Amino acid sequence: MSRKKLCPECESVESPSIDRRQFGQAVGVAAAAVTLPRVLGTSAARAAEEKARKEDRKSETLVQKLYESLNEKQKEELCFEWDYKDDRGLLRTHVSNNWHITSDKDFNVAGDFFTADQRDMVEALFFGLYNTEWHDRIRKQLKDDAGGYGKAQSFAIFGEPGSGKFEFVMTGRHLTVRCDGDSSDHVAFGGPIFYGHAAQGFNERADHPGNVFWPQAVKANALYDMLDGKQREVALVEKAPRESAVAFRGKKEKQGIPVSELSSDQKKHVREVLDLLVEPYRMTDRNEVEGCLKKQGGLDACQIAFYKSDDLGNDGVWDNWRLEGPSFVWHYRGAPHVHVWVNVSDDPGVPLNARG
Repeated sequence: MSRKKLCPECESVESPSIDRRQFGQAVGVAAAAVTLPRVLGTSAARAAEEKARKEDRKSETLVQKLYESLNEKQKEELCFEWDYKDDRGLLRTHVSNNWHITSDKDFNVAGDFFTADQRDMVEALFFGLYNTEWHDRIRKQLKDDAGGYGKAQSFAIFGEPGSGKFEFVMTGRHLTVRCDGDSSDHVAFGGPIFYGHAAQGFNERADHPGNVFWPQAVKANALYDMLDGKQREVALVEKAPRESAVAFRGKKEKQGIPVSELSSDQKKHVREVLDLLVEPYRMTDRNEVEGCLKKQGGLDACQIAFYKSDDLGNDGVWDNWRLEGPSFVWHYRGAPHVHVWVNVSDDPGVPLNARG
């Protein structure tokens, strides 16, 4: 694969010493911030939230530290120009359900490609992108799907951290996650992301035992149970679209029932569905989702659809569903196991680079 190196003249740099416990404690602060206004005064809550927000950016700091620690050979394999393209298109924005953005390396064991400090940095960076309350569940997903964290995942760095736009992207089976330091214009999460889980094999049972993401579908189906007969006729659609078809459709007609036509208690439940969808991620990314959604009219500009197709167990608990707005798509495919495609922006004109 031909590409232009970012820093061909760079010499190997000594890796800084990293304390894994420090990073774990630091990224843990953000998870509690969302509850602060209920237990602290307004000014104290603001100060605590600002502190949490700064701690929430540790992953961006670690991208720069990791980049500075890479030697020339590592940069040749892992680092790309901001707008680098290959046969997958603009590589920085690509998303798929099972792929390697670069050659997969086992971060979790001793070897001669990564130093111990680099492995610690990558691990702290990666888990810093998630709500600390979800770390155990993310580790379970990785163990079930890939043999564990650091196994069969790969990452790349685009741009040059510390001197301009940059983005870190980690991929693998049921994984595409990004860290961009707000370098990517208009989009939440730094671009489209993917998550999934096959907890007990490729073909799961209807109740998806052990699947860490199935509660999201249970919550969405509770909304369907709240709908009356006429509402269900609108919300229930015969066939689901292709799962990777999550490009923005702007204000074009979409499938399902408009949230704006729901009752106040039903709207409240949609809000709770969204809260559960974004819950696994750090506060910074949750706030970006909210900002993008608000700019395009909020949840009232969205529709939710449930799909009859691929109903596992034929039990009327809809495994496949989608929440969609002008520039917001959260597509949940629960059959034969969970795949979730996420594409969120404040501008419907942002293109999608996906392959499913």
